Amino acid sequence: MKAGIVGLPNVGKSTLFNCLSNTKAQSANFPFCTIEPNIGIINVPDQRLNQLEFLVNPEKVIPANVEIVDIAGLVKGASKGEGLGNQFLANIRETDAIIHVLRCFDNNNIVHVENTVDPVRDKEIIDLELQLKDLETLEKRKEKISRLIKTGNKDAVFQNELLVKMIVQLQSFKPIRTMNFNEKEKEFSDSLDLITNKPVLYVCNVDESSAVAGNEYVNRVKEIIYNENSDLLVLAVATEADINELDNYDDRKAFLEDIGLDEAGSSKLIRKAYDLLNLQTYFTAGKKEVRAWTIQKGMSAPQAAGVIHTDFEKGFIRAEVISFKDFIEHKTELKVKEAGKLNIEGKDYIVKDGDVMHFRFNV
Repeated sequence: MKAGIVGLPNVGKSTLFNCLSNTKAQSANFPFCTIEPNIGIINVPDQRLNQLEFLVNPEKVIPANVEIVDIAGLVKGASKGEGLGNQFLANIRETDAIIHVLRCFDNNNIVHVENTVDPVRDKEIIDLELQLKDLETLEKRKEKISRLIKTGNKDAVFQNELLVKMIVQLQSFKPIRTMNFNEKEKEFSDSLDLITNKPVLYVCNVDESSAVAGNEYVNRVKEIIYNENSDLLVLAVATEADINELDNYDDRKAFLEDIGLDEAGSSKLIRKAYDLLNLQTYFTAGKKEVRAWTIQKGMSAPQAAGVIHTDFEKGFIRAEVISFKDFIEHKTELKVKEAGKLNIEGKDYIVKDGDVMHFRFNV
């Protein structure tokens, strides 16, 4: 599961990626600086892991991680192959969620591909290109099933009706993710892998003075995404890059306090990306290691066990589960057991975020 950072050229995508991954992706003041998508495996900040480390005192600690991809900037006409359009659209289709960076700051020293700063217009440029590409996908699919409809194929009739609704949605300049689907419709729509059906987080890239409260550019973005089934984060990307250069934790903390922030915005973004991908964490805690494991929300205990090793899922017998709250309250696994707070769960148990788990299996 991975999230792709997208946006027009020169809005701060690669700088943001550098902040998140601590890898120095090429960054320059001209369009198309990023040609090949840079990929970063990024640790997810989680205070619960620190608390478990303090109580268990393991030999090592392994955090959860999320994959972030920095994708080449898009321009008008991308759906017709303009600029790096074909490559951009192919790369974004391979992601599971979109982090859409919008320039919400004025700076005459940084060129804008459209010459003026207008995040609403910038958003609409990319939205239109993604919608046009999805329209092309839907039209091709509709044409493909047209022959089956003539034979009276019920599935083809159902699919055609839904395709027509989705085409109308896109022609109304609305993303597919804002449509309401029943279970059968959702299964078919997901199979199409439409770009505008992917979850989106808008990152409003502001100057340092707007890092806490935002600005008028941000307010305008908030207005237009109100009913869009998406999320928004305000981030001073250049400031985050400066903070990222500081090696000392106390210096970074002081810098953040000076501008009125309690933590780095990049940390908030990583957690939001994790949530955007519909991911959650469970923990294993022992003297060898305390580890955060990444799973899809709604996974059963055997599926969660399979993330550790496929044999765990195949031979699953039971899971011993302690809620994070109970572990912190009672401080040791032994005291949790004595308090009757260790639960034995079977194959139907749906793992909760923060569960501390041991698996029993036999292969």
